[in-house]
Amino acid sequence: MTTTLKKTLTPFSLWALGVGYVISGMYFGWNLGLEKGGTLGMALATLIVMLMYIAFTFSYSELACAIPKAGGVFDYAGAALGKDIAFLAGIAQTVEFVFAPPAIAFAIGAYFNAFFPEAPILQTAIIAYVLFTTLNIIGIKAAATFELVITILAVSELLIFVGIAAPHFNAAGFVQNPLPHNWSGAFAAIPFAIWFFLGIEGIANVAEETKNPQRDIKKGFGWAILTLVMLCVLVFVSSVGVAGWEAIVFRNGVNGETSDSPLPLALSHITGDNHILYHLLITVGLFGLVASFHGLILAAGRSTYEMGKANNFPPFLGKISSKYRTPSYALILNMILGILALLSGKTAEIITLSVFGALTLYVVSMIALIKLRRVQPELYRPFRVPLYPIFPLMVLVIGGISLLAMFVYNVKIGLVYLLIMLLSYALFKVFKK
Repeated sequence: MTTTLKKTLTPFSLWALGVGYVISGMYFGWNLGLEKGGTLGMALATLIVMLMYIAFTFSYSELACAIPKAGGVFDYAGAALGKDIAFLAGIAQTVEFVFAPPAIAFAIGAYFNAFFPEAPILQTAIIAYVLFTTLNIIGIKAAATFELVITILAVSELLIFVGIAAPHFNAAGFVQNPLPHNWSGAFAAIPFAIWFFLGIEGIANVAEETKNPQRDIKKGFGWAILTLVMLCVLVFVSSVGVAGWEAIVFRNGVNGETSDSPLPLALSHITGDNHILYHLLITVGLFGLVASFHGLILAAGRSTYEMGKANNFPPFLGKISSKYRTPSYALILNMILGILALLSGKTAEIITLSVFGALTLYVVSMIALIKLRRVQPELYRPFRVPLYPIFPLMVLVIGGISLLAMFVYNVKIGLVYLLIMLLSYALFKVFKK
């Protein structure tokens, strides 16, 4: 008898996973885009990226409802574009999901180190990897319940921050030095704007564990993107509005060391760094990081599992634990790769590499959607993207331009990404024979 993934997820669980995958992007990382584009450049990049994600979420929901498989874009591309493109799409998805968690793990280690200076950042990050990989191996129900609780806490904490910061909004500070590098800075800020929403597509990767995927996935996607758009606007405006963008980018004054903690920096200008609210924000802020870290580990496991099941990765990765009914081998391999990435210590570069994978996923999935509409009109589609073909074409245009801008402003990391794709494809062609 073949062991299959266990179906336990509800629309509320999917909402928690979708928001949880992404919510750490509200807590750290996005503020580094302000250094590139200033308030206006980053705001423009964020607005364009936000429109892309709204269009993408509706479009991807159609694919996920029509083809509810754990491989996500790998399965959609396989149905529309053939095995070769499907493999490359699967590798892009793997790059996104495997390299995003190490950046978050490093931030978790930094948060612990802020409270317990004797706790080494790297070792704490590795311990977090082991703990949450173990939780994911134990079972999807336990993992989803944990994600639901931690996501609600993370969202609540962001709303508390907005409630404290909003009354201190300073219009003059908000528009101070709005374009430090002219309009080109908006292109350079794109990866950090994407970090606001990166990972929401992971909802599709738990389709096989959803009780009624063809009905519930569209609800999970819709509720999640609405929540994230609202949080993005509130966090951006309230944090930058406290004392200007430099105050939440540089740790020790203008042009000093950059910080991965924009919200505590903003709050320190209101309460000081010894106030109980300041310490509460840092403490509870850990929940946002944990929610995304844990959720992306879950999604990555499913992506790697599906690639193994199709024999595009070693076949043992496509096996399900008979005891826990989870892709334990895939989860363990992803943990090892994540820890190796952690050892590099290059958070910004890891984020950028993950964004390259995400943008490739978005572009390929939209091509697959358009192709499937043409060649398989009879395919059962419980949900159809509104304003077709405007939404998928919008994603194609914005995603394509963003991908080109990424290569222009991140040449070295872009070459690393291309090398990963080319080497993977070469090995795929050799071993598939």
